[in-house]
Amino acid sequence: MIRLFFRKTSLFLMIIFMFSGCAFLPVREDPLAPPVTASSAAKAGFHYSIAILHALNENMEEAIREMEEAIGHDPTSPYLAKELASFYTEKGDAAKAMVICQKILQEHPDDIETRLLLGGLYLNQKDYQGATAEYRRVIVLDPKKTAAHFYLGSSLAETKKLDEAVVAFQELLKIDPEHFMGNYYLARILAEMKRYDEAETGFKKTLSVRPQIESVMIELAVLYERQKKIPQALEVYRNFINLFPTRLQARIKLGELYLQEQRYAEAEGTFEQVLALDAKNREARITLGLIYLERGQHEKAIEKFSALIQEYPTEYRLVYLLGTTYEETKADAKALETLRKIPAAEEQFSSAQIRVGMILKKQQRTAEAVDSLLQAIRKKGDAPGLYAFLASIYEDEKKYSAAEELIQEGLRINTGSVDLHFSLGVLFEKTDRFEQSIEAMKTVLKMEPDHAEALNFIGYMYADRGIHLEEAERMIRKALQMKPGNGYMIDSLGWVCFRTNRLEEAVRYLKEAVEALPEDAAILEHLGDVYVRTGQSGEASTAYDKAIRFNPGNNLLKKKIDDLKREKTR
Repeated sequence: MIRLFFRKTSLFLMIIFMFSGCAFLPVREDPLAPPVTASSAAKAGFHYSIAILHALNENMEEAIREMEEAIGHDPTSPYLAKELASFYTEKGDAAKAMVICQKILQEHPDDIETRLLLGGLYLNQKDYQGATAEYRRVIVLDPKKTAAHFYLGSSLAETKKLDEAVVAFQELLKIDPEHFMGNYYLARILAEMKRYDEAETGFKKTLSVRPQIESVMIELAVLYERQKKIPQALEVYRNFINLFPTRLQARIKLGELYLQEQRYAEAEGTFEQVLALDAKNREARITLGLIYLERGQHEKAIEKFSALIQEYPTEYRLVYLLGTTYEETKADAKALETLRKIPAAEEQFSSAQIRVGMILKKQQRTAEAVDSLLQAIRKKGDAPGLYAFLASIYEDEKKYSAAEELIQEGLRINTGSVDLHFSLGVLFEKTDRFEQSIEAMKTVLKMEPDHAEALNFIGYMYADRGIHLEEAERMIRKALQMKPGNGYMIDSLGWVCFRTNRLEEAVRYLKEAVEALPEDAAILEHLGDVYVRTGQSGEASTAYDKAIRFNPGNNLLKKKIDDLKREKTR
């Protein structure tokens, strides 16, 4: 099969031969090509040359007609047949191309180039089984044929036979260690298989073959991100930007990583560089607003979000961000006015209405908050968060029946809502229905086995009652694996240690929990309880005194403080 490049470079010679009256066919490297003799070969050569000229002009209909004329004069030539198959391929008529290839292979089963062409046709038709079979046959005929190994690996990868694909690409690289696409595809498959160290080596090898290839550099950076190797990812993005300073996407990724690492100054600088290259880049402007909000630069955030809303008035996530920024600055009236502009059909509606309720409740306008949330539920009854938040207001007001009725109503509409089942479990605990509370949380875990809060809830409930302590500790530790550093979960672990009489561990964990949540009265009380058990009455008094400041209405805690004072006077 002659490729377009060859056709272009041979055009001048074709014309010379055609007009000098000589029959012309390209030099036949194909060992299957029959000898050319007499006038039929000359006519075949003439029509072949015309076919090539039409192909160069992308007139495939005429190219095919002329090539069929050539074959009519030389019907046994597999060379011409392969050219016709390639024309049909370029035209997009894979079915006819495949018929021709299969006919050639009936006569010449060892024709490698035809098998490669047929394999490619199968691959384009997503017949991966057919493609794989053809490439394997080529490898039997010529084990060193790199194209067959490459496309075999590609076909196997498409059908998710990743282990076999890896072997195919490894065989390719034994033949040609510097094969760029072989190294690249192998690295991508290894990354998909989470064989990250090998994938990293593969991407680096690919870059050693062809340095400064954009897609490979980006994929290496993404690989580092997957492994949480943020410093290495940052380095790759910085190197990329040095090589391609006008590429915006890499700068945006770099800024997002800085933001993820809470390196706000560097994130801000990076997104400002994006805007220097593209002043209208919407995502960069939004992200800058978020950075300003995160850094407490509220006026700049308001200015940024307001300007964006002028340009994109129906971009309601911007309206939501502006409303939350007003809320941060305690401009409650502006926050309420802004958040209420979000229509019920928008994704941000539920979150906006919950924030409206929070603001009203904070202002002690609880009746208005309830009314506002009820109206929101009537507009959007399939939003579990609205039910859960309104139920929490009812609970704060000790209206437990109303809260339960509301949650059950929400569950009738949102049967699979994890949040509502969790809220129901919390409500059952508040109303001293321990068994029902545990069952509700187990329902949460059936739907979401790694729900950290539900795991911690059950674990703490068991620990508080001194039951199922091994299971309690296992669940709490699992929760902490998902949310390391969570003060409430560390407190639960400390409480399990207390219940199992591992007092030194209990003190260590509870002190860590206090560091995370220094104003939580319950955690301080737990720490005081452990100190009492260990005979450290001074430390216990300090912990209790801090706790009572944050929960002055806790009568049980007051009794503990009085008991300690009486102990000291004895």
